[in-house]
Amino acid sequence: MPEEYFSNPLAWAAFAPLVVLVGSLVNGLWGARLKEPLPGLLATIATGVAFLLSLVAFIALLAQPERASEVSLWPYLVAGELQLSLGFVLDQLSVLLMLVITGVGLLIHLYSVGYMHGDAGLSRYFSALNLFVAAMLILVMADSYLLMFVGWEGVGVCSYLLIGFWYAERLNADAARKAFIVNRIGDTGFLLAMFLGYRTFGTLDIAAMNQAAGNLAYGSAVLTAIGLLFLLAAAGKSAQLPLQVWLPDAMAGPTPVSALIHAATMVTAGVYLVARSAPLFAQAPDAAAAVAWIGGLTALVAAFAAMGQTDIKKILAYSTISQLGFMFAAAGAGAYTAAVFHLFTHAFFKALLFLGAGSVIHAMAGEQDVRKMGGLGRLMPVTGVTALVATLAIAGVPLLAGFFSKDAILAGVYGSEWLRDYGGMGLYVVLLVTAAMTAFYMFRWYYLVFAGRSRLATDVERRVHESPAVMTVPLAILALFSVAAGYLGLPEFAFPNWIGSWLEPAVGAEVAFLHPAAAVEWSLVALSIAAAGLGLGLAYWTYHLRSGRPGQRWGSGALGRLSREGAGFDALYNSTIKAAAEGTADGLGALDRDLLDRGVSGTGGLAGLLARASLGLQSGYVRTYAMTMLLGVLALVLLLILSSLFGSLPLQGVPS
Repeated sequence: MPEEYFSNPLAWAAFAPLVVLVGSLVNGLWGARLKEPLPGLLATIATGVAFLLSLVAFIALLAQPERASEVSLWPYLVAGELQLSLGFVLDQLSVLLMLVITGVGLLIHLYSVGYMHGDAGLSRYFSALNLFVAAMLILVMADSYLLMFVGWEGVGVCSYLLIGFWYAERLNADAARKAFIVNRIGDTGFLLAMFLGYRTFGTLDIAAMNQAAGNLAYGSAVLTAIGLLFLLAAAGKSAQLPLQVWLPDAMAGPTPVSALIHAATMVTAGVYLVARSAPLFAQAPDAAAAVAWIGGLTALVAAFAAMGQTDIKKILAYSTISQLGFMFAAAGAGAYTAAVFHLFTHAFFKALLFLGAGSVIHAMAGEQDVRKMGGLGRLMPVTGVTALVATLAIAGVPLLAGFFSKDAILAGVYGSEWLRDYGGMGLYVVLLVTAAMTAFYMFRWYYLVFAGRSRLATDVERRVHESPAVMTVPLAILALFSVAAGYLGLPEFAFPNWIGSWLEPAVGAEVAFLHPAAAVEWSLVALSIAAAGLGLGLAYWTYHLRSGRPGQRWGSGALGRLSREGAGFDALYNSTIKAAAEGTADGLGALDRDLLDRGVSGTGGLAGLLARASLGLQSGYVRTYAMTMLLGVLALVLLLILSSLFGSLPLQGVPS
């Protein structure tokens, strides 16, 4: 790294991935020799140092916004005109994401010190957790799609390691394999997009490709193809239709891992990819519209699936898929700052929801069925209060973070002029309905776990207690940000919108937006509030006023069964793709077993038979060899006599 970068505080952030990688390496090689809680403290300190470096970069960029830096690392491949180099870009978008990754990641690491207490694989866990953060940092800091793909694959590997952390149980190992395989489909899209991008632009540098995209015809086929391939990649990593099936099963890992995947790493990568490629998508309206509608439909389908789940973590998993759908809808509509803003606020309240769920699971010795809970808010007051804050935030209740960011998305979709040619108003209605559904199923989640009458067994209720401070302090900090983070992005038609102006230099793209009168803008805000109120009110009526069998209020009919089954996607894939793959494998297995194996074995048996038959000829006795030669000569004479008698030669070349 050039010496001048050491004098630039912004460029110090380039060391953040290295610090976390060192923490991962130390725990991976020597962590087993360290006594608890040293492996966890080491990993937490490494993440904390990375957070401080990110904070320094943020302050430096805040003081001089025009000083966004590119840090060149080293040439990767130079072959004639092919020149691929590695480097980091430190601008408003990457630095904000670095703060989210390291800040939320730091709290999850600290929480894990208490949650994973006594686990035999502690050093392996914290090594993989540090590696996860490092890979995500590389992904968001990369200045080229080549280096971004390194981080992209890195978070995929880490998810495999952590989802299957308790690999001795078959279900956990299967969930890890499922996540890994489904993500390979998306990764294929990323690779093809890079190949096509390099063929078109002669570079994989992100800034250069975005700039060159403006020189091509608006809506050109090649830009549309690249955009759709990037959408495939993003759908795999961010669990969007039709590749969303891996994320609910990813709950097999430890709960802090779920929080890290859903809040600060991995699933946000697809949103980041689209936002970082904003100028390219702005020139490819067909691809952008596909992003928007995939996001909107995913949000709706996942919200429907969440309504019937009974696992405390799976409800939140489908919620994440749905919220990511909101982000994709905003990005596809050209409201890139709204998409990143919701990513920012979602990181806090979704991490809080998962860590709150982990606190409950920890207190109930592994129980995850919400039908066996109830009233835990009285037994676990800190967890209960912070979970309520997160529930209200994600439901879109006014004055909490989720309200401001979700309202920004709805306003962005409504105001996107070019999206109107692709049914933009219909998409707005879909998102508004989904917002009401979100409020409904999240109140259901909170009520079944923390409110209402207790459904705990007597012996379980006696054991339940509040989690230790090492777990509750992160909950309190996340609850604070679940309220305060939204005030960075107040509705820009009436208030200063700091996060919008902050992100504009990094993700600004030439997309036309309708700016209606203030009365219409306030009406949109009112509709957003009404959607949240409708969902919460319906859930309150269903689960509180009609109390009695809250676990069965939703899920007894055909729609309920379909919801519990994740809208039927797993069943569809099992009966088509999986069945076809297993049938092909069985056929190839039979071919290998019955034809190849037996054929080869039969050939070997025939060779053995011939060997045994000829064994008598190799007796070692001279009289036997002489007799054999005599018989051969007699046979030859007999053939010659027959040839003379019948006028034909059985053996060509023998004189008659």
